[in-house]
Amino acid sequence: MILYLHGFTSGPQSMKARILGERAAQRDREFVCPQLPHSPKAAIALAETLISEKVGAGGTAAVVGSSLGGYYATYLAEKHRLRAVLVNPAVVAHVALEQFIGPQQNLYSGEHFDFTREHIAELRALEVPRLSHPENFWLLVETGDEVLDYRQAVARYAGARQTIIKGGDHSFTRWADCLDQVIAYTDEHPV
Repeated sequence: MILYLHGFTSGPQSMKARILGERAAQRDREFVCPQLPHSPKAAIALAETLISEKVGAGGTAAVVGSSLGGYYATYLAEKHRLRAVLVNPAVVAHVALEQFIGPQQNLYSGEHFDFTREHIAELRALEVPRLSHPENFWLLVETGDEVLDYRQAVARYAGARQTIIKGGDHSFTRWADCLDQVIAYTDEHPV
């Protein structure tokens, strides 16, 4: 199973989620992309339920996360020894998202919600201080990311496989070019 974790105020309808899901289906790979709850604690609980159901049934799981989803994917991959692909990930989410405390709206569903200091505390609790198996991670960043500084991710994921593409933006404009490689990477067994 490829578990795709979307970013802050995003959802399964995002371009990255949709085209990865389509390509996974073409390759007969199970693809799951839930609408994540606004609470980081609840989002992780949902993801862990999906992972445990798959692994408990004798299957395998890998995570692909974009932006905030990359932060979640890091936590899950470390805790459960999974392969992870991180796309323009939030490196220190509790710091990066502090500026968004207050009313928010989901880009796809239109749902309104309040992002709170409690959510920031939940993010802080998910921080992975050091990767124990950087070889289980593949970092994909574009240098033109206008939301997050790609250099923080490059430093944070030292020792991991890294693809750094000049230009682009936070949406990761070259995503379609990476789909087959991402699926192949998630097929590999974690170290």
